[in-house]
Amino acid sequence: MTEPIITKKYHFCASHKYGNDYWSEEKNLEVFGKDYNTHGHNYVLEVSVSGPIDPDSGWLVDLGKLNVIVKSKIVDILDHSQIEEDVQWFKGKQPSSENILIWAWDQIVKELDQGALYRLRLVETHSIHTDYYGPGQ
Repeated sequence: MTEPIITKKYHFCASHKYGNDYWSEEKNLEVFGKDYNTHGHNYVLEVSVSGPIDPDSGWLVDLGKLNVIVKSKIVDILDHSQIEEDVQWFKGKQPSSENILIWAWDQIVKELDQGALYRLRLVETHSIHTDYYGPGQ
């Protein structure tokens, strides 16, 4: 890769509960353990953008515009939510980090008009993070 990548971090707090409505409570507890209970995380979303540097501004993306996109389309929606209950896209889907990133990518990529979305990373705990490089990667 010959173009720079810039990464901006965003923070939000949200809760979720894993579970499969088609399974018994015993099966849900066996598969999901304590995560079958509603619980929350202090998430960190890292948004990485790549592209050519604008010769006039010296930037590959206007961070002010990126902030507006990410805050309005992701953070303001997820912050202090119970993801699978409050966000329509998650109805019938597990509110996993993997699914959160697929949803977030779709929300950001259609709004970004400078640079290209390169990677999303969602940090769920001090020892778990998930990366997503977009569909087809």
